[in-house]
Amino acid sequence: MLLVAVMSPVFLYAQQKEWSLEECIAHALENNIQIKQQEIVTQYQESALEQSKLDLLPSLNGSASHRYAFGRALDQTTNRYTENETVQSNSFSAGSNLSLFNGLTNLNTIRRNEYELLASEQDLKGFRDDVSLNVALAYLQILLNHELVNTTLAQVEMTQQQIDRTQKLVDAGSLARGNLLDIEAQAAREEVQLITLQNQLAISYLTLAQLLELPSAEGFAIQVPSISLDMATYEGSPDSIFKVAEKIRPEVLSAEYKLKGAEYDLAIAKGGRSPQLSLGASLGTSYSDNRIDINTLEPYDFWTQMDINRNASLGLSLNIPILNGWLVNTRIKNSKLGIENSKYTLENTRKQLYKNIQQAYTDAKGAMKKFYSSQKAVASMEEAFRYSEQKLNVGMLTAVDYNLSKTQLLNAQSEMAQAKYEYVFKTKVLDFYRGIPLTLEHITILANQSENQ
Repeated sequence: MLLVAVMSPVFLYAQQKEWSLEECIAHALENNIQIKQQEIVTQYQESALEQSKLDLLPSLNGSASHRYAFGRALDQTTNRYTENETVQSNSFSAGSNLSLFNGLTNLNTIRRNEYELLASEQDLKGFRDDVSLNVALAYLQILLNHELVNTTLAQVEMTQQQIDRTQKLVDAGSLARGNLLDIEAQAAREEVQLITLQNQLAISYLTLAQLLELPSAEGFAIQVPSISLDMATYEGSPDSIFKVAEKIRPEVLSAEYKLKGAEYDLAIAKGGRSPQLSLGASLGTSYSDNRIDINTLEPYDFWTQMDINRNASLGLSLNIPILNGWLVNTRIKNSKLGIENSKYTLENTRKQLYKNIQQAYTDAKGAMKKFYSSQKAVASMEEAFRYSEQKLNVGMLTAVDYNLSKTQLLNAQSEMAQAKYEYVFKTKVLDFYRGIPLTLEHITILANQSENQ
């Protein structure tokens, strides 16, 4: 096993707490605004499903009215006209309606809403996954920038030591002053590069802090783990990873659920061709101050009229669609088109997932090969640089050649660090597609496969 240790760098920020990758992801998932918005969308779908189930219940509505009639008017309680009288009347009613059959529209609506809710839940998981991957990428970018800063800082310190040694040799007359000037110029360039990298590190901290919805990056620091690259334990190919991913990835499941929902949309549209049978019932009563008891010739009191004016009804209603501007046929046609579109969406989602897996797999293999090549190059250039430094100290090498050797070493070290973190991220993406949580505890590599392919 090859062990690559990331040395803890000197942070640019006052450290209050060091965040692990898992803590960063958890905080981002809890505070991300897009996730909260998608949660609201899911709650809408839950309400729609609940309402579609409640629509199976019979309706019940009540009404009450108070009426003044002047002049010639029809008294509803006596069914006779009044002449030049002012009549007050009240009416009260309650009615209920129950759909007995409507082409299974209600049941199909429930099934459609169930699948739309499932799709919305998977969309929410997709948002959460995207945020998690973005946080992981930003986290690893900080680790990379830390390493580049430390590498460049070591080079700056080394150059300063060489300036001190060269100054002594120039003062002793062993070297020309031009050598000292060349090394000082190199030191200036390295300091500019160090400042640039420090700015990039600050920006990467800001990027991660913004993903976490923190008010600022001040006082924000992350844990710097030791990363081990295991040469033999990673198992998997694009095909094997895809077989697992297509069964669990939220974007695929969401597309499948939306296709199911579209199929129930078609069933709902076809239900528009069916007759609709409903049961209706009502109960009512009324009062009029003009109704007279023929026995006593006195008006009936309110509660007596409430009793004697009661009326009730019960009936069946059948509605048969015949021609409605071709609306039902248009809805059926559009629903069929919706199914076809959902099928294409599902197919495209699966293809895009496979492409992403292929790309991540290829990038991981390329990054590993680049890491090994850079590692060998760093080892060779470190030895070459030590030899150049010895030659410079005895006047056998010009400062220009020494600076070139040093620059080549720094470039090789930077390329090795970039390859390492690119590999780490791509393999973590592959693991994530397989349902493995994002963590930096175990880093594995495709070395055996990549060496043989």
